[in-house]
Amino acid sequence: MIDPFTAMAAVSSAVNLIKKASATVNDVRSLGPLLGQYFDAKHEATKAVKEAKKKGGSNMGRAIQVEMSLMQQKQFEDELKMLFFTTGNADVWENIMIRVNQMNRDDALEAKREKEAAARRRKELEETIQVIVGSAMIATMLAGVVYAIVSAYIYCKSHICGY
Repeated sequence: MIDPFTAMAAVSSAVNLIKKASATVNDVRSLGPLLGQYFDAKHEATKAVKEAKKKGGSNMGRAIQVEMSLMQQKQFEDELKMLFFTTGNADVWENIMIRVNQMNRDDALEAKREKEAAARRRKELEETIQVIVGSAMIATMLAGVVYAIVSAYIYCKSHICGY
């Protein structure tokens, strides 16, 4: 996992590159690969911040970093939206947002399925362990009963029954 500062730097670098490229291109569609890099970097930065939070440190420091970064990203994304609108590609922006929302829903469903599958596997493992322990207990009890019967038979044969 990359550290949050490196991830945030990657986001800033992608933003700067897109801003420079958008000033020189006529068609917003040619920015597609750069925009993909930006959103990939943003995703990695979000994951890095979540991982860093797990490791501890100052909540105030992390909160300031995260909020400042989110503010910059929001401003950039608003500028990006305006770039699409001013170049007559508002429909493309709307389609992008529809696709993003659908992909987010799909990701949430997939995460839910994975969580349910993990819970199901955990439950199956617990049930398997219970069956093994139960079988071992039954086998031990049966062995004890067989031993008691054989011991009683041997005792009876040699003392009481007089065979």
